[in-house]
Parts: sequence; C-alpha cells; structure tokens
Amino acid sequence: MVFLEEAVGRASHEDVGPMRELLVETLEANGVSARVDDAGNVLAVRGAAAEDAESHVLLNTHIDTVSPHVPLERDDDEGVIRGRGSCDAKGPLTALLSAFFAVDPVEFGGRVTLAVTPDEELLSTGAHALVSGGDSPTRTADAVIVGEPTDLDVCTAAKGRFQGTITLSGANAHAAEPQSGVNAVAALEPVLEAIRTFDGRDDAPPTHPQLGSATLTPTVVEGGEATNQVPDECRLTVDRRSVPPETAEGFYETFVEHLERAVPGDVGVDFSFTDRPTPFLEAWETDPDAPVVEPLSDASGGEVRPFTAATEASYFAADAPTVVFGPGVLADDEGAVAHAPGEYVLIEDVFAAAEALETALRALLE
Repeated sequence: MVFLEEAVGRASHEDVGPMRELLVETLEANGVSARVDDAGNVLAVRGAAAEDAESHVLLNTHIDTVSPHVPLERDDDEGVIRGRGSCDAKGPLTALLSAFFAVDPVEFGGRVTLAVTPDEELLSTGAHALVSGGDSPTRTADAVIVGEPTDLDVCTAAKGRFQGTITLSGANAHAAEPQSGVNAVAALEPVLEAIRTFDGRDDAPPTHPQLGSATLTPTVVEGGEATNQVPDECRLTVDRRSVPPETAEGFYETFVEHLERAVPGDVGVDFSFTDRPTPFLEAWETDPDAPVVEPLSDASGGEVRPFTAATEASYFAADAPTVVFGPGVLADDEGAVAHAPGEYVLIEDVFAAAEALETALRALLE
C-alpha cells in the first residue's frame, strides 16, 4: 500500500506531472524501463519482442483525477484509504502494477505492456494518441484490461457518451406583440417532445442485451436577453448515452432529421456536437465468452456485467477484446464514491484485485 498512499497523496487534478514521476520512479525501481511518449502516456513492457511474442496482454488505466483534490487519509480501523483518486483510478493502478511486477512473461514466451494515460477525465488525448500511432501496442494485443473501480466485477461493455447543442433561431419582437416575431424559447416545446420520442421511433437501436436502452437527456438551456422581448435564439444541450451498434455519426444524422421534422418551419434548427480534439467515447462491447473474461472473473469471484460509466476502453475495444476491472466502487449504499468528497477504496479489495490480475495474467499468457 506504500505506492497507493503516496499516489493518493499526490494531487493530479490539475497537473499529472508529480504522479507521473512517481509512476516512472516506481517502475524503474523495480527494474523496468519506462518511457513517456509525446502525449504524456507512460509505457513499460516486459517479455518478448512484439514480433516474437506468442501472446500479448495490455494493461491500462489513468493517472489524472477530477477536481477538487481530496487529501490522503488512511483508516486502519475501517481498512480503507480515502482521498481523491483512491478508487478512480489509483487503486486500480496499484493492483495493475502489482500484477505487472509479479508475472514474468518470459516464462510463457509472452509480452505484457503497461500503458497509463494522462487525460481520461477530460479529453482522452493520451488514449487517442496511443491507439492512433502506427506502432500502437493495442494492434498486437490479444487482450486489454482497463483499470477502473468495478467492485472486482469484470465489465464487458459500456455505453458511449456524446454531447451536443441544439440551437433554435427565431425573430425578435416586442413582447406586447408576440405574434410579430418568432419565439425561439417557445420552440423548445416540440424539441423536448422530440427528445422524449427519439428512442421510440421505428429505426431506434434495439435494447442491448447487456446495456439496456440508449438515453437522451436535456441538460442545459439558455435563451433570451430581455424580459419584455420575444427571444430570437435558444440553445439546449443534450447528453446521449449510446448502445451498440449506434455511432456518433449515425446518431447525429438521425437526430438532426428527427428534430427538423418536429420544429415549426419558421424556426431555424441546428445541432452540433461539442467541439473536442478527440473522438467521443463510443459504446463498446466484448463477447462475455472472450478468453480474457473467464480467467479474470474466476480469479476475482466477481460478476460479468456492463460498466456504468464511459471509459477509454472504448478506444481499445476496436483493436482487441477488452474488459474493465478493478477495486473500488463508483457508488455505495450511502451514495457517490468516485468523484465525491468521500472517495475511498478498501485495502483488502486492492490486494484481491492484484491477486486476481496476477492469476489471470498467467492464464492469458500460457
């Protein structure tokens, strides 16, 4: 737990530099060379060369955390470590590191890559760069294990997340003569109805066997400038949680058509995704019967289920069977844990995750 305590003690919500230094120092202290690529990813490899490896497993998680920083606190009476990142995702990182050091891939003629990204909580610039390179380690991986708080369950799917803004355009007028203008705020009524009915259309994605139904949620609204004026513009932000096989491009095209049919002809309507330098995290799934699943679920004793949050596993699943696994929980019976002021991880669960990962790694490399 020495690494985990020091990791949680190092704030990484604004600058991952100190946390990255700790990770590199820990790898090198254990005899493993590490490099930091141009995107800030920490990469370390054990075992055979890529072209000679009979099997290749990639281990991934992230070192950034959300704001604000929550100081480290260890409670031995309750057997927990508290503080920002304790479960998301420095606890999972600790377990992955333990297994990475414990298993020698050379025994099996295999290869294990550790790839730790710096920007998961915001734009996933590290993960996107990792999979975009011509020599991406995901291309040769037989399996990818992504460390996140899953309560030791093995997660084989997750919804995607897209975000965009609907802009409605009308015409200003005096509120005393509203019929002389076009009220963009009033046009929200058919737009909200269109949002409610979007997933009930005939060509909507079917209910996914693991993830259930997609959701579309209005989240932020802005409109109007004066209390006595018909507003000429209104903006509504929506959050889309997709399920396979829906893609960002497919959602965009279908949603725009749906909106245009719903909005009156005298109101202009536009929809655009929130601008970002990396692709949105798409929905992804791995066959629950994929070889990576059973060894890990048997070793951990956890269930096989979907993950309930968006994750960088979305980027990796296109190249190799991918699962999400780790100690800690997103929420417990009392409420939110990850991203919350009371974030914590059970010490015994970190040890259990490390043992399960070690056992699974051996099985996957054999």
